[in-house]
Amino acid sequence: MEFTHGLLLITVVHLLAAASPGPDFLMVTQQTLSSGKKAGLLCSVGIALGLSVHITYSAFGLAAVIANSVSALLVIKMLGGSYLIYLGVRGIRSRPKNLEDIPVAEIKAGSSLKAIGAGFLCNALNPKAPVYFVALFTVVLSPNMPLHLILIYGLWIMFLQFAWFSFVAMVFSAPPIARRFKRFGHYVDRVMGGAMVLLGLKVITSRTA
Repeated sequence: MEFTHGLLLITVVHLLAAASPGPDFLMVTQQTLSSGKKAGLLCSVGIALGLSVHITYSAFGLAAVIANSVSALLVIKMLGGSYLIYLGVRGIRSRPKNLEDIPVAEIKAGSSLKAIGAGFLCNALNPKAPVYFVALFTVVLSPNMPLHLILIYGLWIMFLQFAWFSFVAMVFSAPPIARRFKRFGHYVDRVMGGAMVLLGLKVITSRTA
């Protein structure tokens, strides 16, 4: 496949995949609404970096092996589902807090690595990723494709992921939206947490074949 054609195809397919509701979307919106735009953007960085795991094993042809291995998918499902449930329980246990009383320095400082790490794990442990990347890379890549072109495709996918979720973070941190959610932030955390728990349970209980 011609390089520009492949790049256009990846752009369309991956943006549609990224825009569909899932763990990454829940993670970014929850982080943004509870901790602000910076946390949402850092989480978006982590999600984009998490893609590097899937891109790397896909480039080496391991995605097909993982996607067709019941035991491998089961391990990924258990890890990914358990992590989502853990995040969900934390959200459900959220308590009301007055952000006006929190020092500005504390809000700004936050935990950058924690936000990035949360996004990274959320994406890297997504059990649907191997199947998705098998389909995507099978259409675009060929066994004879030079490594540097694979690298370009991979970096472009990561950029698209970061761009989309940065947009999500910007939208949910906009003053009108932020003000509306600020008063009921703990309820939002609980709803998002409940959604994550349900999603985690669905991941764990879904059939591998």
